[in-house]
Amino acid sequence: MAELGQISLYLVTAAMTAYLIATIAFAIDFSRLAADRPSRVSRTADARELVSAGVADAPVVAARPVADAPLPPVRRAAAIGQSTFTVAVLMLVAGVVTRGFAAGRVPWANMYEFTTVSVVVASVVFLGIQRRRDVRFLGTFISLFALLALFLALAVLYTDPTAVQPALQSYWLVIHVAIATSGMGVFAVAATVSGLQLAKDRAIGRGTQGRILSSLPTSADLERLAFRINAVGFVLWTFVLISGAIWAEHAWGRYWGWDAKEVWSFVIWVVYAAYLHARSTRGWEGRRAAWFSVAGFASILINYYVVNLFVNSLHSYSGV
Repeated sequence: MAELGQISLYLVTAAMTAYLIATIAFAIDFSRLAADRPSRVSRTADARELVSAGVADAPVVAARPVADAPLPPVRRAAAIGQSTFTVAVLMLVAGVVTRGFAAGRVPWANMYEFTTVSVVVASVVFLGIQRRRDVRFLGTFISLFALLALFLALAVLYTDPTAVQPALQSYWLVIHVAIATSGMGVFAVAATVSGLQLAKDRAIGRGTQGRILSSLPTSADLERLAFRINAVGFVLWTFVLISGAIWAEHAWGRYWGWDAKEVWSFVIWVVYAAYLHARSTRGWEGRRAAWFSVAGFASILINYYVVNLFVNSLHSYSGV
């Protein structure tokens, strides 16, 4: 079993390296995409100016370059980033699975394992969205998030694979923590989208939008994408609270106690519930909705790192 644990460590380290390569490749593609955008915009503007000038042949001349425009060049850097990102996910999944075999249990019973599984979920969410629409502009940021999270997991949170304490030897460990890791991964992607939306809105408001931010989709498109992802994450987090309450009743004989971890988990649910309510019924769109999304993920990070590591809690023995 010790050998499997070492293999798992090698696989996670290799996945982190692959995420680094994907980050660089996606960043190169992003910069090239931004550099190409002004020329495309200027050609369209030139055609519109010819039309507005009243030249007789202008409509034909202006329309033909647009209609007969060649297909955009193959984005090789994006293709490399996408392929390397996929390899990183596969290696990380293999590392998680071998970690489970090494420990003889599900591989999400402590903070190190929780982090690796959350990165898997966030990566799979990105790949899933990519199958439906081109969101490779997110690749740089999702890869960077995965890289930093895995580095922190290996450098600070790593523990050898061992059996869990008796209080955690329950099928609720499979259900409750699996849903929590999934929720965290989903919310991480949504927060990334909201962060890009805020950066774009801020730049537009100041009139300093450069090539990088101008290459992103519109703020409205980013906000709608974040809302849909957050809606999925909110459903998952609701089940986190429900399954946690049931497990608490089995383990401690009560459904709810004012334990720090339980309180913060409920705070997270309230923040996202307020976000969805304000977005759906109050018309809170744009920056206000984006700040809600970012605040929700900030609450998750506080719950995960600050509460787990620095606050005495009934959950301290598990680290999750």
